[in-house]
Amino acid sequence: MPPNDIPYIHRSLTAAIVEALQDTPVICLLGPRQCGKSTLAAHLDSERLLISLDESRYLDNARSDPDGFVAGLPRRVTIDEIQRAPQILRAIKRSVDLDRKPGRFLLTGSANLLLLPNVDESLAGRMEVKRLQPLSESEKNAQPGKFLQTLLADGFKPSIGNPPVPPDDLASRMLAGGYPEANRRTLTRARSWYREYMRSMIDRDVSDVARIKDADEVARLLKLLAIRTGELQNINGLANELKLSYITVEKYLSVLERLFLIRRLPSWQKNHANRLIKAPKIHLIDSGLSASLSALDEDSWRDERSRMGHLLESFVVSQIFSQVGWTDEDLQCHHYRDKDKLEVDLVITRGTKTWGIEVKASSSVSTQDIKGLKRLSDHCGKNFIRGVVLYNGEDTLRLGDDRFHAVPISQLWNC
Repeated sequence: MPPNDIPYIHRSLTAAIVEALQDTPVICLLGPRQCGKSTLAAHLDSERLLISLDESRYLDNARSDPDGFVAGLPRRVTIDEIQRAPQILRAIKRSVDLDRKPGRFLLTGSANLLLLPNVDESLAGRMEVKRLQPLSESEKNAQPGKFLQTLLADGFKPSIGNPPVPPDDLASRMLAGGYPEANRRTLTRARSWYREYMRSMIDRDVSDVARIKDADEVARLLKLLAIRTGELQNINGLANELKLSYITVEKYLSVLERLFLIRRLPSWQKNHANRLIKAPKIHLIDSGLSASLSALDEDSWRDERSRMGHLLESFVVSQIFSQVGWTDEDLQCHHYRDKDKLEVDLVITRGTKTWGIEVKASSSVSTQDIKGLKRLSDHCGKNFIRGVVLYNGEDTLRLGDDRFHAVPISQLWNC
């Protein structure tokens, strides 16, 4: 539980976790370190014992005697930072097979257990995985976060004459990011926190997910990716700039992915659409972390529009991924780009149905801004449901026909 003088911010994923605890023996809550997993777990059930594997007395016992460690636990327990002793997963499986009572184990992890090379037990049929992102802007604003739900359902209706958006509001949100600790500080102090956070992750957590000779090389790669967030993956280019091999860079990218520091957004593909670019885009998981590592600040909104545009794209992607968690976990997210350089920043699919989101930093928008969305709709045909251009304006406007709208980016946190 946080100290009494720090107000708790309700997490929109709570209802989905509570529902899973009612019918599943093991729930695993995954997400980046310091995104609020332990705090959320404590608020779910204050009477549930919490064991942190960051404490050496528990970690040593869990690693040396997994079965004895699990046997000594109460029937309802939270085990924090499970990736530090993944060998206890097999012991948990044996315990659950003897007693399948729902909600017995709530595990939290700051690394993706499903991608760890030393994990040979998936707890299939016994465990449900939930993914917690850093704080979304809707959670900060104490709003339900229904932008994605609206996009998938009836879409957005034209609305003109809305109150103006404060000019610095969007930039401030991007620079602050979503980590709770960073948001308790000024932007200047938050930058220091983010730098220490990155250093701590590299020094402490990299060894949990891979055997790396030089963790500083992973840190160098992360800083370079922060500068290039929202760009197409180019491993050869990264390798040349860092003077590392292709294989090494790919290995380090996997490490950063397992630690939830980056996400690789795959390209949208259709079998016959051979003119599409197949490389994924790489986004840092949090815009505040990206801004701090790449030295972007309040003045960059004016002076470095291109880099801030990429940061804005990563910011929007993170908001949508958060909302996927409490809206529909079956949704898949991609990006679209073809060899004519027409692109859509975020493509959302459910089965064959497809929606598109294009992101613009400007405060105005026109039909020219939906060229990529129209090309995507041509590929999808009747399976294309609708597309929106998120922009830094005030009004919701129809762009051409009812399938395309310009929507204020503030709707991500105001609905």
